Amino acid sequence: MNDASCQRADQFRPLVAFDFDGTLTWRDSFRAFLAWKTGSCGYALGLAKLAPEVLGWLSHHDRGRLKTAMVRRFLGGAHREEIEAEARAFATDQAQDLLRPDALRMWRQWQARSARLIIVTASPEIIVAPFAHGLGADMLIGTRLVIDADDRLTGDLSGSNCRGPEKVARLRDIFGNDVRLEAAYGDSAGDLEMLALAEEAGMKVFGARP
Repeated sequence: MNDASCQRADQFRPLVAFDFDGTLTWRDSFRAFLAWKTGSCGYALGLAKLAPEVLGWLSHHDRGRLKTAMVRRFLGGAHREEIEAEARAFATDQAQDLLRPDALRMWRQWQARSARLIIVTASPEIIVAPFAHGLGADMLIGTRLVIDADDRLTGDLSGSNCRGPEKVARLRDIFGNDVRLEAAYGDSAGDLEMLALAEEAGMKVFGARP
């Protein structure tokens, strides 16, 4: 089959999007990664130092600003390869305890139907990538982090936090303004815009814990 034929065949595969945190997992994977990486005492100390930013969030409710503060506090200056290696180790160590069994069953049902499966998440792509690879996702769309010329994380976000309208914007950047999803699954207000693109919209349909 030539490239053009492959592209035409791909167009007929259902396009299905899953949120990650709270949908495929039962808790926030980024915070779980940070706690795993730094240990309970290190994580608690880091959160304590973020108290001014948390108090600020109570007034501005900008999750992107709060996430930037967390990235700077816990990951700023770290080498990309170091974080990628830690993310792989975290996924290997924690996937069984994080992923919802009922969500995995739905994921595998769509896989059996040859769907194009996309994880669309507000968590950093660099952290979720090993999970996406392990699940056999066709694509990962998440919050991107700035990496400088020395291959180190600056602590800044590259673009917007991938939540709410940003999820739709990223999908449209890739699949076009008329993108439609066969199905989409989420668990929070940050998924509503994405679910509105879907023929089958699943809000909080998974509740099982490992």
